[in-house]
Amino acid sequence: MEAASAVTAIHPSDTQIFARRTVPHRSLDRRGFHRLLMVFAGFSFCVTLPFVIMGAWPVAGFMGVDVLIFYFAFRANFRAANAYEDVTVTPVLLHIERVSHRGKRLEWRLNPLWVRLERQEDEDFGLEHIALVTRGRRIEVAAWLGPEAREQYANELARALAEAKRGPRYN
Repeated sequence: MEAASAVTAIHPSDTQIFARRTVPHRSLDRRGFHRLLMVFAGFSFCVTLPFVIMGAWPVAGFMGVDVLIFYFAFRANFRAANAYEDVTVTPVLLHIERVSHRGKRLEWRLNPLWVRLERQEDEDFGLEHIALVTRGRRIEVAAWLGPEAREQYANELARALAEAKRGPRYN
């Protein structure tokens, strides 16, 4: 007797054709931020020291407030980096999930047969906006990407939608 092997049957409509997560771009990581903060605080200290020596000590308080504002501004910026957008295409479903930095979730579930990709291009700046349009609704995607990355994203998404419109493959 042969041992039966467990085979998981995956329905063709469940296969993902396209799955991408986009996040806001952050060119400065936490380590770089701490270094920048130390340089900024050191510079502020060096600028403040002569004023304190001359007897204008209130300047030190204002420069300290500048460092605190700098710190809290970057903290807010890093908090905003927790946002993301997921776009998934299967032969029967186009799923868009957008999560804000506060955790607020927006979801759209669309039939890929009824969706068309709309591109808004500028001759100087390239592809500016990608939108998925269906039944009068317009959902902009990949807004955080730069023009070149947005162009590549749009091409891949267009290919995925075209494949979804052909229907599931039963091999």
